[in-house]
Amino acid sequence: MPTNLPPEYFAVEEKYKAAQTPEEQIELLEELISTIPKHKGTDHLRADLRRRLSRMKEKSQAQKKSGKGSVSPYIIDKEGGGQVALIGYANVGKSTLVAELTNADPEVSPHPYTTWQPTPGMMAIGNVQVQVIDTPPVDREFVEPEFFVMLRRADMILLMVDLEADALTQMEETIKLLIENRIVPLHLKDKYELPGNRYIPLLVLGNKYDDESTDENYHIFCELMDDETPCLPISALTKRNIDVMKQRIYDTLGIMRIYSKSPGKEPDLTAPFVIHKGATIEDFALQLHRDFYDNFKSARVWGSSDFDGQMVSREYVLHDEDVVELKI
Repeated sequence: MPTNLPPEYFAVEEKYKAAQTPEEQIELLEELISTIPKHKGTDHLRADLRRRLSRMKEKSQAQKKSGKGSVSPYIIDKEGGGQVALIGYANVGKSTLVAELTNADPEVSPHPYTTWQPTPGMMAIGNVQVQVIDTPPVDREFVEPEFFVMLRRADMILLMVDLEADALTQMEETIKLLIENRIVPLHLKDKYELPGNRYIPLLVLGNKYDDESTDENYHIFCELMDDETPCLPISALTKRNIDVMKQRIYDTLGIMRIYSKSPGKEPDLTAPFVIHKGATIEDFALQLHRDFYDNFKSARVWGSSDFDGQMVSREYVLHDEDVVELKI
């Protein structure tokens, strides 16, 4: 339904975009809402702007109470085997996916702009925990600079698009915005190799791939998109291809599971240490504790390698699911 907004709306909107302080933004947002005519065609717009106004007021009050030392919600400490940021347009299903797969409790709603600040949660991939961050919608007009600071710290980006909408535009516009802010998907590194760029692995998730009746939507999307863009169809609702997605994330993060064993005891195979691929015995010892790194005299390895409980050197390169025993 058309909104039929008056010229006053667009005039105030321009002032709002140019506002420099939170106080100005709040004042102009209130004025912007007052210019919108009340009819069914503007219900969602008015609701979205009211939510935005409420969020801005809460943030402004919190900053006043806590003073200059307030911590940004976009500063999220890494946990687990890696930090993965889930981004995309409003209402593509990000919060649904995070709510289904992690311990986080983001607000899930059919209405856009429900998520106003990043929400981290832990997702299990086998016996490894990976941090997934649900983020506010990608919106060129309203995205905060801190959003891109957060993305630069991530180990991987999941870009979710809606296969039932204009998925190609969603993907292309989001990637364009990332590159403008010097965050370049790793598969595009050769095209945008400049000092100061941050290159991050990116996987496009085509959501609403609920069952076989939706296969055609994905095939059409693939025909339109660039072949080199890593992409996977999934369903946050029915969990179709979710296990495949988890494995892609695990492989992309470049991590492996290493188990510690005390002399004369069985290893605990439920609680691995997560370490980067290519790590050595020395790297593992340092992750355990500085004392182990400084003082261990010998190491034995069991597992997927050719060794089975044999002595190895400090420089020995570990493999996924190896069991390591260090003697001090």
